[in-house]
Amino acid sequence: MLKITIFLLASALILAGCQNPIQPLVNVSETVNQAVGTEQQKQEARTTAIIRCQELCQETLSTDGQDFNLGPCLSNAIVADWVCDVAHSPRLAADDEPKNQCPDFRSGQASHYVEVDGNCNMIKAR
Repeated sequence: MLKITIFLLASALILAGCQNPIQPLVNVSETVNQAVGTEQQKQEARTTAIIRCQELCQETLSTDGQDFNLGPCLSNAIVADWVCDVAHSPRLAADDEPKNQCPDFRSGQASHYVEVDGNCNMIKAR
Protein backbone atom coordinates (compact mmCIF):
# COMPACT_ATOMS: atom_id res chain seq x y z
CA MET A 1 0.00 0.00 0.00
CA LEU A 2 2.85 2.39 0.81
CA LYS A 3 4.46 1.70 -2.58
CA ILE A 4 1.21 2.51 -4.38
CA THR A 5 0.79 5.75 -2.42
CA ILE A 6 4.38 6.83 -3.16
CA PHE A 7 3.94 5.89 -6.83
CA LEU A 8 0.69 7.86 -7.11
CA LEU A 9 2.19 10.87 -5.34
CA ALA A 10 5.28 10.86 -7.59
CA SER A 11 3.12 10.45 -10.70
CA ALA A 12 0.90 13.34 -9.65
CA LEU A 13 3.91 15.61 -9.10
CA ILE A 14 5.41 14.70 -12.48
CA LEU A 15 2.15 15.19 -14.34
CA ALA A 16 1.43 18.48 -12.58
CA GLY A 17 4.72 19.87 -13.90
CA CYS A 18 3.72 19.04 -17.50
CA GLN A 19 0.80 21.42 -17.65
CA ASN A 20 1.16 24.73 -19.47
CA PRO A 21 -0.23 27.70 -17.64
CA ILE A 22 -3.39 29.03 -19.23
CA GLN A 23 -2.93 32.44 -20.84
CA PRO A 24 -5.41 35.00 -19.61
CA LEU A 25 -8.05 35.90 -22.16
CA VAL A 26 -6.93 39.53 -21.93
CA ASN A 27 -3.55 38.69 -23.51
CA VAL A 28 -5.23 36.85 -26.36
CA SER A 29 -7.58 39.75 -26.90
CA GLU A 30 -4.68 42.23 -26.99
CA THR A 31 -2.81 40.07 -29.49
CA VAL A 32 -5.84 39.84 -31.76
CA ASN A 33 -6.46 43.59 -31.50
CA GLN A 34 -2.83 44.33 -32.38
CA ALA A 35 -2.97 42.00 -35.39
CA VAL A 36 -6.22 43.55 -36.59
CA GLY A 37 -4.82 47.05 -36.09
CA THR A 38 -1.70 46.22 -38.07
CA GLU A 39 -3.74 44.76 -40.91
CA GLN A 40 -6.02 47.81 -40.95
CA GLN A 41 -2.98 50.10 -41.19
CA LYS A 42 -1.64 48.08 -44.14
CA GLN A 43 -4.99 48.25 -45.92
CA GLU A 44 -5.27 51.97 -45.22
CA ALA A 45 -1.78 52.59 -46.63
CA ARG A 46 -2.62 50.52 -49.73
CA THR A 47 -5.90 52.36 -50.33
CA THR A 48 -4.25 55.75 -49.79
CA ALA A 49 -1.41 54.83 -52.17
CA ILE A 50 -3.87 53.80 -54.89
CA ILE A 51 -5.92 57.00 -54.56
CA ARG A 52 -2.86 59.28 -54.47
CA CYS A 53 -1.24 57.48 -57.39
CA GLN A 54 -4.34 57.88 -59.54
CA GLU A 55 -4.66 61.54 -58.53
CA LEU A 56 -0.98 62.20 -59.34
CA CYS A 57 -1.37 60.41 -62.66
CA GLN A 58 -4.40 62.52 -63.61
CA GLU A 59 -2.67 65.71 -62.51
CA THR A 60 0.51 64.86 -64.43
CA LEU A 61 -1.43 63.85 -67.50
CA SER A 62 -3.49 67.04 -67.56
CA THR A 63 -0.75 69.56 -66.66
CA ASP A 64 2.47 68.12 -68.08
CA GLY A 65 1.12 66.21 -71.04
CA GLN A 66 3.84 63.67 -70.20
CA ASP A 67 4.23 60.72 -72.56
CA PHE A 68 3.04 57.71 -70.60
CA ASN A 69 3.91 55.28 -73.41
CA LEU A 70 7.29 54.62 -71.81
CA GLY A 71 5.78 53.83 -68.42
CA PRO A 72 7.53 56.42 -66.25
CA CYS A 73 7.80 56.37 -62.48
CA LEU A 74 5.45 59.03 -61.16
CA SER A 75 6.57 58.98 -57.53
CA ASN A 76 9.11 57.16 -55.37
CA ALA A 77 7.15 58.00 -52.22
CA ILE A 78 3.43 58.28 -52.93
CA VAL A 79 2.94 56.92 -49.39
CA ALA A 80 5.62 55.63 -47.02
CA ASP A 81 7.06 52.41 -48.53
CA TRP A 82 4.94 52.75 -51.73
CA VAL A 83 5.85 53.95 -55.23
CA CYS A 84 3.60 54.95 -58.13
CA ASP A 85 4.47 53.68 -61.61
CA VAL A 86 2.84 53.86 -65.02
CA ALA A 87 2.76 50.56 -66.94
CA HIS A 88 0.91 48.93 -69.80
CA SER A 89 -1.91 46.45 -69.61
CA PRO A 90 -1.11 43.95 -70.95
CA ARG A 91 2.50 44.43 -69.87
CA LEU A 92 5.09 45.36 -72.52
CA ALA A 93 8.85 44.83 -72.58
CA ALA A 94 9.30 48.57 -71.93
CA ASP A 95 7.67 48.12 -68.52
CA ASP A 96 10.47 45.78 -67.44
CA GLU A 97 13.29 48.18 -68.36
CA PRO A 98 14.92 49.66 -65.24
CA LYS A 99 14.77 53.21 -66.64
CA ASN A 100 10.96 52.90 -66.73
CA GLN A 101 10.61 51.64 -63.16
CA CYS A 102 10.73 53.46 -59.86
CA PRO A 103 14.31 53.48 -58.51
CA ASP A 104 13.21 53.19 -54.87
CA PHE A 105 11.32 49.96 -55.59
CA ARG A 106 14.19 48.48 -57.60
CA SER A 107 16.70 49.32 -54.85
CA GLY A 108 14.48 47.94 -52.09
CA GLN A 109 13.88 51.30 -50.38
CA ALA A 110 10.17 50.81 -51.09
CA SER A 111 8.47 47.44 -50.69
CA HIS A 112 5.16 48.15 -52.43
CA TYR A 113 3.99 49.63 -55.71
CA VAL A 114 0.89 50.86 -57.47
CA GLU A 115 0.80 50.46 -61.24
CA VAL A 116 -1.58 52.57 -63.29
CA ASP A 117 -2.11 52.56 -67.04
CA GLY A 118 -1.86 55.58 -69.35
CA ASN A 119 -5.46 56.51 -68.50
CA CYS A 120 -4.71 56.41 -64.76
CA ASN A 121 -6.68 53.22 -64.13
CA MET A 122 -5.12 50.95 -61.54
CA ILE A 123 -3.51 47.82 -62.97
CA LYS A 124 -2.29 46.38 -59.67
CA ALA A 125 -1.10 47.27 -56.19
CA ARG A 126 1.21 45.05 -54.18
